[in-house]
Amino acid sequence: MDRKRYLCSKQLYNHSEMLAKTYSATVDGIAAIPVTIEVHIASMSKEAPSHVTIVGLPDSSIKESQSRIEAALANSGLKLPKENLTVNLAPGDIRKEGTGFDLPIAIGVLMANELVGPALASRMMVVGELSLDGSLQPIRGALPIAIKARELGYEGLIVPQQNVHEAAVVNRLKVYGATTLVQVMGFLNGDQDELQPTVIDTRAEFYAHQGETTLDFADVRGQESVKRALEVAAAGGHNLIMVGPPGAGKSMMARRLPSILPPLSLAESLETTQIHSVAGQLKGDTGLITERPFRAPHHTVSQVALVGGGASPMPGEISLAHNGVLFLDELPEFNRSVLEVLRQPLEDRHITVSRAKYSIDYPASFMFVASMNPCPCGYYGDTLHQCVCTPGQISRYLSKISGPLLDRIDIHCEIQAVPFSQLSQMQPGEPSSVIRERVIKARQIQEARFSHLTLGGGRDGGRIHCNAQMTEKMLHQFAEPDESSLSLLRNAMERFKLSARAYTRILKVARTIADLAGSEKVQSIHIAEAIGYRNLDRGDWAERGM
Repeated sequence: MDRKRYLCSKQLYNHSEMLAKTYSATVDGIAAIPVTIEVHIASMSKEAPSHVTIVGLPDSSIKESQSRIEAALANSGLKLPKENLTVNLAPGDIRKEGTGFDLPIAIGVLMANELVGPALASRMMVVGELSLDGSLQPIRGALPIAIKARELGYEGLIVPQQNVHEAAVVNRLKVYGATTLVQVMGFLNGDQDELQPTVIDTRAEFYAHQGETTLDFADVRGQESVKRALEVAAAGGHNLIMVGPPGAGKSMMARRLPSILPPLSLAESLETTQIHSVAGQLKGDTGLITERPFRAPHHTVSQVALVGGGASPMPGEISLAHNGVLFLDELPEFNRSVLEVLRQPLEDRHITVSRAKYSIDYPASFMFVASMNPCPCGYYGDTLHQCVCTPGQISRYLSKISGPLLDRIDIHCEIQAVPFSQLSQMQPGEPSSVIRERVIKARQIQEARFSHLTLGGGRDGGRIHCNAQMTEKMLHQFAEPDESSLSLLRNAMERFKLSARAYTRILKVARTIADLAGSEKVQSIHIAEAIGYRNLDRGDWAERGM
């Protein structure tokens, strides 16, 4: 083996000018863009120093790949040639980022030196980061890159072994997991024993891991009105805020919300997994995300961390919560400027991050759930504790949440601490599985109702999945109130000075309540319950107690 490596090292210095091409990809948003890597080695005089040039808008991590590749080749028994080396990442007008180009560049160098044949390499897409010892390290975005490789008709994809599970969920594509540069080199030279394709039954794996959760509403004692509000929110995909004293169970119930949401479809699972793959948040043994995401960032989160972007663009918390739940605990403690950036994605269900050097669109269709205390001390209106806050302090505390943001929250739910008599009961509450059945039944009604309608555009054709996504036109078509309901709604609008947006939110929630009841028409009883979920819109809320 040592003699073989020595001969390979000698061969690197005895060649004419050579050009080689390998194929890779870079991630843009949650999609991949194909990149052709061209390696040209030019002859030079023995006295002149060698020079490596990487062109094609590489970022600093790609420019640093020269040192990693040189060390990886040396520790694999090879060396960079002592000639001018030019690496071009085409197309040249798209900025390239990340360390995933290490492996394809190294393979290109070996091909230019005729140490790797082009026959198999020309049919493969290759990604991977190199360690100094020649081993491969995981990269971000293996799943969207695998999807792009299949789309472009490549025979296979070579990825680091740590990424093989997520990439192999893409069918009709051979995915090879490698551990070292030498292993990839041997495989591309025809040694089929070096690498074997990883085969995963995507549907079997998806359905095998669904329903795995340890949190259940059976653990919640009392709080029936709050659980009802959460059920309505889950059935229609509505945003919700809970207001109550410390220890009342706000966070406990919010964390159990995914257990009553409808299961992910395979298409939703693939899109959700793509986002987490791009963010580098998939574990090595994770193929598909089968449970709806639940993201709960701390109140010190920055705007960039919440919506995405940064010097190296990454999905934010709102995109990581796509098809799931974004939970903001202690809402008034968040920086107001951070909260205000939620307005547009709450309406549009996607976020466009525009900077001087790039513009990226991330999906952000999530249920927004928040909790907060009613006052700075937390005990305003509590039957068990005395509030020490003045009306001015309470008003200033509540004003940290802007009216436009509250307008976008469909359900406002007041919550009280559970008395000891209910906490001490040994009988568990209604389990999540029973609540989930009702939610799924209501969602099936909505899916059938909207099956022929779209919003236009979007990654899934702009399909409508739940009542929360209805447009104004759809409201008139599917949630038009009758005369008695209209009178009730008119009185509420005038009495509580509700906005036009609050009006549409009430109709959407009422439509969901009617679906849960199995009613074809929206009736006054459904409108009345929906109006009851607009507590924070009432001008006297901070003065009347809870």
